[in-house]
Amino acid sequence: MTANPPHRSARRTLLSRGSWAETNRVSTILRKETVGGALLLLAAAVALVWANSPWSESYFALRDLKAGGEPFGLHLDLALGTWAADGLLALFFFVVGLELKREFVAGDLRDPARAALPIAAAVGGMVAPALIFVAVTAHVGDGALRGWAIPTATDIAFAVAVLAVISTHLPSALRTFLLTLAVVDDLLAVLVIAVFYTEGINWVALLAALAPLALFALCVQRRIRSWWLLVPLALATWALMHESGIHATVAGVLLGFTVPVVRSQAAGGPEAGPGLAEHFEHRLRPLSAGFAVPVFAFFAAGVSIGGYTGFAEAMTDPIALGIVLGLVVGKPVGIFLTTRVLASVTRADLDSAIRWIDVLGIAMLAGIGFTVSLLIGDLAYGIGSERDDFVKIGVLTGSLASAALAAVLLRLRNRRYRAIHEQETADYDHDGVPDIYQARQD
Repeated sequence: MTANPPHRSARRTLLSRGSWAETNRVSTILRKETVGGALLLLAAAVALVWANSPWSESYFALRDLKAGGEPFGLHLDLALGTWAADGLLALFFFVVGLELKREFVAGDLRDPARAALPIAAAVGGMVAPALIFVAVTAHVGDGALRGWAIPTATDIAFAVAVLAVISTHLPSALRTFLLTLAVVDDLLAVLVIAVFYTEGINWVALLAALAPLALFALCVQRRIRSWWLLVPLALATWALMHESGIHATVAGVLLGFTVPVVRSQAAGGPEAGPGLAEHFEHRLRPLSAGFAVPVFAFFAAGVSIGGYTGFAEAMTDPIALGIVLGLVVGKPVGIFLTTRVLASVTRADLDSAIRWIDVLGIAMLAGIGFTVSLLIGDLAYGIGSERDDFVKIGVLTGSLASAALAAVLLRLRNRRYRAIHEQETADYDHDGVPDIYQARQD
């Protein structure tokens, strides 16, 4: 009888179970995103039906209806569809900024070894679909390559809604991986938007935006929660960022990054409670998932398909085809191969409860692009253009195909997931913390 080789005990483990606090927090977030995902799908369905009904003109008239003005010389006379993309999604990206900062400051991902996997997977999941899109559209010319970033995004709300529909009890490590991957993906998308989809910069407006941003940062660092002070500062930052020519959603991420995660150690009383990041996230995530994203989906997803013939014509367009292949093939290939390469390079093993087919299922689920993909499509080709219609058809088709493929694979593994879920939630001591997590800490 021989013992295991000594080096086996020292090998790293990928996608291992995190702490109970992190698992519980991720579960709470995903429950909220499930509701938001259902509303997102409903809003997109309403938009598609309306845009292809006899009353389609009223839908497009509503989307293009101008609202706002030019207060203080700012150019804010925008269509409702633009308000949804530039304004409401800034709230979504503010929550993304809060979530990402909290993950890396107070979450399990403050450990660089645990953070490396979702970051590397997110990068791989962006590079592969971008290369596929470029390969498919390189011969088109006339600015077609501007849409290279469209198939690189992951829509966490849509993905979680799919999980809710197929009733999978996804293991906590995979749920955390999916959420973190999507959040990092969103941050990278903001960077791509800021760098590659900014036509010109108004440096005066950009420098002016730093003033309300700095005041906002000062207030939150002093644990000031007064909405009548913070909201005007946030709106001023957003308006000046929009005026600068940089997409206004960037302001949302920057504002989120300024909010402290760790609770105040010096203050007593109520100020010694959760950090402001947790407080704002608790207040704003329902508004983001339940209102901002669905309204954006309503204005962004409406496209006149023109029946089967119109759909077939759209799917022969290189741009639409590049998006579909990028989401359905590029996303899972990029994420899965990056994870395998990282495991090989670091000589790490998967957690004993997980198989590589489970990682492939999550990688397929990440091919649901939707929200940010539609946003990048608008920026690449312009709202209402013929190419914009092909983008929407490509994003909808690729996202639905990815959802269907992931649902089939994850459903096949659902019995195994249910067993893992029952093990993870077993609480034999009735102390509120499952014993499996206590054993992990001992």
